[in-house]
Amino acid sequence: MDGPGAAGLGGPGRDAVTEVLGRRPGKIIAVHLNYPSRAAQRGRTPDAASYFLKPSSSLAGSGVVERPWGTELLAFEGEIALVIGRPARHVRPDDGWSHVGWVTAANDLGLQDLRTADRGSNVRSKGGDGFTPLGPALLPAAELDPAGLRVRTWLDGELVQDDTSATLLFGFGHLVADLSRMLTLEEGDVVLTGTPAGASVAAPGQVVEVEVGTVDGSRNTGRLRTRVVDGPPLASWGSPPYVDEAVRADAWGAPPVTQPVLSGELRERLHHVAVATLSVQLRKRGFDDASIDGVRGLVPGRRLVGTARTLRFVPFRPDLFASRGGGYNAQKRAVDTILPGEVLVMEARRDPTAGTLGDILALRAQVRGAAGIVTDGAARDAAAIAALDLPVFTSGRHPAVLGRRHVPWETDVTIACGGATVQVGDVIVADDDGAVVIPPGLVEEVLAGAEQQEHEEAWIAGRVADGAGLDGLYPLAGQWRQRYEESR
Repeated sequence: MDGPGAAGLGGPGRDAVTEVLGRRPGKIIAVHLNYPSRAAQRGRTPDAASYFLKPSSSLAGSGVVERPWGTELLAFEGEIALVIGRPARHVRPDDGWSHVGWVTAANDLGLQDLRTADRGSNVRSKGGDGFTPLGPALLPAAELDPAGLRVRTWLDGELVQDDTSATLLFGFGHLVADLSRMLTLEEGDVVLTGTPAGASVAAPGQVVEVEVGTVDGSRNTGRLRTRVVDGPPLASWGSPPYVDEAVRADAWGAPPVTQPVLSGELRERLHHVAVATLSVQLRKRGFDDASIDGVRGLVPGRRLVGTARTLRFVPFRPDLFASRGGGYNAQKRAVDTILPGEVLVMEARRDPTAGTLGDILALRAQVRGAAGIVTDGAARDAAAIAALDLPVFTSGRHPAVLGRRHVPWETDVTIACGGATVQVGDVIVADDDGAVVIPPGLVEEVLAGAEQQEHEEAWIAGRVADGAGLDGLYPLAGQWRQRYEESR
């Protein structure tokens, strides 16, 4: 149900703003990137806000939206929409919020198949009829805390986006003031304030719902409901649809590929080299802090090889946990977007007194094809996790949930896990001796050195087993070195 004080409940196909004002807004302005979670997915954090325009003819309420037949990437983005209540020109950030009349829910839809043709403008890719659903109700801005709003999005009933205005890179007042430097924001103009992580693609037959409300749950807009249906194909003239793997990854919300993919051959070779040997080779090259200290496998004998995705926890604080700890938080987003062959590495400040992973999330990671999980915090439901076919390395086991010590904060950033720096795309290898981090550019060199070292040590072990002493044999030197070379 709509929250108290809501106005303008629009019917299907009619947006709440037009219904309240009696006319369409003069302009719709959308922000490119404004949530840290989304910026992390994009692999860049802007220093300043940037914008694009959407036509007022794209406005709609709850209803249906057409995806042209023959296209594949209709992307949805749940957002908080600001509706200007009084004109704003040359206002300061501290005064920007006072020019906002209402807040409502928005779905910034876009046909990513036309993204290449419309790069930089989004005219057709984001401006299609029905591509800006708003509503179903407006909440009076004067009665709201601009830092206390939450946006949530569901795809076929499953929560896929959940974030709050407390995390914004550029606050609402700043956006109004920034835009007012060069243009007049008029009554009824709409500002779409950006989307958090979790935005993805909807296919015909699927339903996207967006709701904006207060963090305490006392007020909300109700759910803005959009059902995707097949539409007629695009006409043959003009720029044709174009989709490649990069466009697909962007539309589906996959993290940026910042490092070369670990090849199947390298992955298999790494599975046959001891972590202790890799550690020696890393130290020879000046990487003395490449080991993730204090982590051990939940199941002895399991090995782990994969490329890193990252998740960072910050120390528990009640207000931060209220805004970032629940719902579709960073921890769940990280697990839900893990790709086959990737390792989720968690920074939990080496605190083993609360869980950073449980059995449901571990199962989700396994289903997604993850190569494993490494955390310098604790795991709960340890027996259930150990029963899965997923290598998990942790600093300990603890029954408490993460809210005892941690707030899940951000994903796909550089972290410190067990004293080692880990970046997205680093190669992680773990066995019973622990875990190491190998920079992608050093993998082949370190691996070749490790294979050579293990070959030598196997030969040395054979001589020791035959009764030879260690002098000159370990490490190889002099005549023993010559004999080894001859044996090769």
